[in-house]
Amino acid sequence: MPKINGNEIRPGNVLEHNGGLWAAVKVDHVKPGKGGAFAQVEMKNLRNGSKLNERFRSADKVERVRLDQKDMQFLFEADETLTFMDTETYDQIELPADILGDRRPFLQDGMTIHIEFYDSEALNATLPQKVTCKIAETEPVVKGQTAANSFKPAILENGVKVMVPPFVGQDEDIIVNTETMEYAERA
Repeated sequence: MPKINGNEIRPGNVLEHNGGLWAAVKVDHVKPGKGGAFAQVEMKNLRNGSKLNERFRSADKVERVRLDQKDMQFLFEADETLTFMDTETYDQIELPADILGDRRPFLQDGMTIHIEFYDSEALNATLPQKVTCKIAETEPVVKGQTAANSFKPAILENGVKVMVPPFVGQDEDIIVNTETMEYAERA
């Protein structure tokens, strides 16, 4: 694995530090009036989700880890376990349902998910950026209400609440951004 200097750490890098795998969440480069410059790095443990703030000087060497990325198809869920299949080799893997966090309701049958592996251990799963969902219930359109900067609450079929523009009605399909969990456009 390549070693990089402490000042080369960027958000999104995966580092091996103190015997664990950490993702750099936030990096601030600090140049104090006295002493050498350093990078203040906020890191998140990929295995247990704990957070850590660490300082790295430019002379410090840190191990950068490359994760293997694979697109896998979601098959089914049973007992808080999600089953995915590799579409090339047809190998199946099981992951805990909480690997997707609060984006879990957007997972749909047959959806292709981006999974990151370290050796053979799955560490992270990412949904597609945009997912089509149906609105289960929302308020009716109020006549005379302008569309500029006014949104109304809506509940999707998967139970997630989002704010939608006033022209979107019940039983309509909309596209939701899974990163921000907000309405993106009509489907």
